Amino acid sequence: MARIAVTGAAGSVGRETLRGLESHEVTALTHREHDDIDGEVVEITEPDSIGPALAGHDVVVHLAGNPSPEAEWDSVLHANIDGTYNVYEAALEHDLDRVVFASTNHVSQMHGIGDHTRPETMADDAPPVRPDDPTRPDSYYAVSKVSGEALGSYYADRHGLEVVDLRIGWLLTPDELRERQDEDDPEAARYARAMWLSPGDCRDVVEKAATADLPENPLTVNAISRNSERYLSLTETMRGLGYEPNDDSAEVVE
Repeated sequence: MARIAVTGAAGSVGRETLRGLESHEVTALTHREHDDIDGEVVEITEPDSIGPALAGHDVVVHLAGNPSPEAEWDSVLHANIDGTYNVYEAALEHDLDRVVFASTNHVSQMHGIGDHTRPETMADDAPPVRPDDPTRPDSYYAVSKVSGEALGSYYADRHGLEVVDLRIGWLLTPDELRERQDEDDPEAARYARAMWLSPGDCRDVVEKAATADLPENPLTVNAISRNSERYLSLTETMRGLGYEPNDDSAEVVE
């Protein structure tokens, strides 16, 4: 049983992560108090806050930050870049074994974008993209996640900290996915189908990222469901983490 801290535990991915880690000793870390979450309030942009919160843990799943592709630079600079640096420094100071970093599919989105003025669209001829292909971020938010991956590479190579970069897709319930199938906006509907991450697959991939033996370090993988219309490769996730996605967006919207 691993001792795992989860930053951003009150977000949608955070809540599924808590469910997926129920067999472990988990500490939920949130930005403010929530009646339905038994955890600690921390501020990732303040080293004196996040540092003590990670003491005594083996792994931190770092989900906290501004998750909006529309976020302005100042917001992602402080919450996503400075905050991630603080988490890595705290993990190193308190001898954690691993950081699971919540990256995003948006770091590669310009490879397959449908409408260059709208990040969450997909061309019908989007090329296959693997985790080791050059990043092509679509927003300041995505740039901040590229920075977070670079930080992980540094801490893995220089300090031996285990790092998993999870390029998380679009976590939606099946009903939410169906609601995004707008016939008048096929590029956006296609994007939702390609990037869908079901709640069940989300729980599975994060748990494996936190606990699986890593074939290489750092390990960067895509975290989406087994969608028929995906263009992000899942081979590395399945081989590297033992991930076995169950859900396909095509079966949900048919």
